[in-house]
Parts: sequence; structure tokens; C-alpha cells
Amino acid sequence: MSDPHDLEAGPDPATVAASAPEVPAENPVYAVGIGPGNPEYLTPRGERAIREADVVVGFETVVDFVREKTDAELLSCGYADEADALETFARRVGDGADGTAVLMGDPNHSGYQFVGKVQAAVDRTVRVVPGISSLQVAASRARTPMEETTFVTLHKSGDVAPDLQRLRDSVGDRHLLVLPRPYDWMPGDVAADLVDAGASPSRDALVLERLTHDDEEVTRSTLDELGTYAGGTKPEDTPFSDLSVLAVRAD
Repeated sequence: MSDPHDLEAGPDPATVAASAPEVPAENPVYAVGIGPGNPEYLTPRGERAIREADVVVGFETVVDFVREKTDAELLSCGYADEADALETFARRVGDGADGTAVLMGDPNHSGYQFVGKVQAAVDRTVRVVPGISSLQVAASRARTPMEETTFVTLHKSGDVAPDLQRLRDSVGDRHLLVLPRPYDWMPGDVAADLVDAGASPSRDALVLERLTHDDEEVTRSTLDELGTYAGGTKPEDTPFSDLSVLAVRAD
């Protein structure tokens, strides 16, 4: 099985997930967005898909949030063993088990690569159950209406140059909401890139961390101030959590 990081081995899994609309099907596999992590933000429909599953697969941090809500077999993984976990999941589903994949937030905001991997692994229709995204919560905190906002996720494998260009093209004219990528494209890196591209250094920026959790924190700053934290590839190279959203307000 190919390395899950190797996007050169085939099409981007996000492209697979978005290749065609869903079609009605009996007994689908579910891909459930669990929300930002606070259990109050898990939708009843998502909770039912988790509760009724025979087997649940997802990244360890996501599975930990829902393990008390189901008696299903739990297949937790990281990037290194993601392919093995999905292979086991597909085998269980192929034997007739009801399967649910769990993703943080809403799969439609930053989860299509994982949805595509699930879709490629199983021989059944995958039905997405939307969740509450940290982007929605961030838009509320920053008062940046979605219809007036450019949203970009950098939280994915592969080239993010086109996504960064969308931010450069929109800054100042539209609000920006950005899901950073730990740890090479964190809020400081995005801010510095925007300033280098000509954005006003004094433009208002907010870093919203661990949204809906008890230790939620919002840092209000400017692009110039945030840019001082640019550089680095490790957790200790940035003051911000990997559970962060960057909001840059328009004029």
C-alpha cells in the first residue's frame, strides 16, 4: 500500500472525494464531522452514526473525543499507520460491519483528503455527515460573515501555493479565515507572507485557539506583529496551538 503522504503515487484523495455528487444508497459508510471537540457541538445525527457503528476509524485525537459514545471497535491512527487502519476498516466493512469514519470539525471544511482515502478503501458508498467547524465558530468570534469571507485551508498534504495566492488576492477586500498547517504554515507564517505580498502591516488579525474548549483563547494582533513568529517547523517554534484559526479582517 502506498505511503499516505505520497501524493505523487496517485490523485489527491480530496479530488477523489469531490469527483461526483453523493448518490442514495442503503447501508453506506459514514464520514462524520464531530465538531471542534466540545461534545456539545456534536450533532445528534453524527452521534447516532457513531453510536450505531460496529467499527469506527479516525485519527487518535478525534477518536478520543467520541470513544465514550459508542461500543464500536475503535481503529485509531496517526499519519504513519493511517493506511493500515483504513485497510483494517475496509476489511471489517467488507465483512458486513457498519462503519463510520470520524473527522474533526466538518469534513467539508478541511477533511476531504481523509474522506477520499476512506472512499478509496471501501467498496460502499460514503455519506458525509456535516459537523460544526471551528471556521464557523471563528467567524462568529471575529464577526466575519461567511458571504464576505475568503476561506482557505492549509491543513492538508501537498502544495499550498494556490491557496496562499487566493489569500494574497483577497486580503483587504474580503475577510480571511485560514486553517493553518502545523507547523510550517502557522499564523505567523501566513501573516508574514501576506505582508510580503503587499498587505497593510497594520491590518487587524486574530488567532483563535482551541475554540469551544474550556481553555479557548483569542489573540488580537496585526499582521506585522504576527509575522514576527514566522519560521520554524516544530511546535516549539510558534506560540500558537495546532488547533488554531487565523482571521484577518477586511476594511
